[in-house]
Amino acid sequence: MRILVTGSSRGIGLACVKKYIEMGHEVIGFDINPTDYKAKGYTHMLVDIAGDLPDLEPIDVLVNNAGVQDGGREIEINLQGTIAVTEKYGIHDGIHSILFMASSSASNGAEFPLYAASKGGMVTYMKNTALRIAGFGATSNSISAGGVYTPLNQHIMEDASLMEQCLNETLLHRWADAEEIADLCYYLTNINKSMTGQDLLIDNGEQLKSNFIW
Repeated sequence: MRILVTGSSRGIGLACVKKYIEMGHEVIGFDINPTDYKAKGYTHMLVDIAGDLPDLEPIDVLVNNAGVQDGGREIEINLQGTIAVTEKYGIHDGIHSILFMASSSASNGAEFPLYAASKGGMVTYMKNTALRIAGFGATSNSISAGGVYTPLNQHIMEDASLMEQCLNETLLHRWADAEEIADLCYYLTNINKSMTGQDLLIDNGEQLKSNFIW
C-alpha cells in the first residue's frame, strides 16, 4: 500500500514511518523539517500542511499526525491543515483507511486552550470523514494519546520531578512509547476492518484515575 504520514520527522510520526516501512509498504512523509531517516520505499517531503499541498499519486492510507502544541497556529495547523490534507488525499474511492492523531485533551479539555479546541474539532471531523468514506468500504478513526515519550515532551522527561508528577497522574504510572502508538496506528489502518468513527483513548488510565472519598 501507499501510505502518507504527516509530521514524519520525529516522535510518533517517525515511529509510524518506520513501522509501515518495516511491514513492506511505500511511505511518503510530510514535515516542515528534514530527516536523517532513509530507507528503501520512503520519500520525505518538506511540506507545511497549512500551506500549499503537492499533487501526489493516489494513496491508500493517510495518517494525520502533524500538529503543534502552542504558538498560536493550533487551529490553522492541527485542524484546518489536517482537514485540507484529508480532503485532498483521503476522500477518494481507492482509500483504505484514514487515521487522525488527536489527544486526550480532545475529551478532557486539558492543556492549552487552542490545542484542546483543535483536537476536539479533529475528533468531530474524523467522524464526519467516517460517514463520507464508508461508501468506499474505508475506515476512519482517531487516537487520543495522553503522555507519550517524544521530543515534544523532552523538557518534562529531563526533569525528574516533573516526570514523576506526570506519572503519578496515571493509573499505570507510565507513559506510552511512540512505537506502541505506531503499532496501534498500523492495526487501525491496515488490519482493522470493522472499527470506524471511533476515538481511542490511550492515556494509561489518567482520565479514569480518581480518589473516592466517603
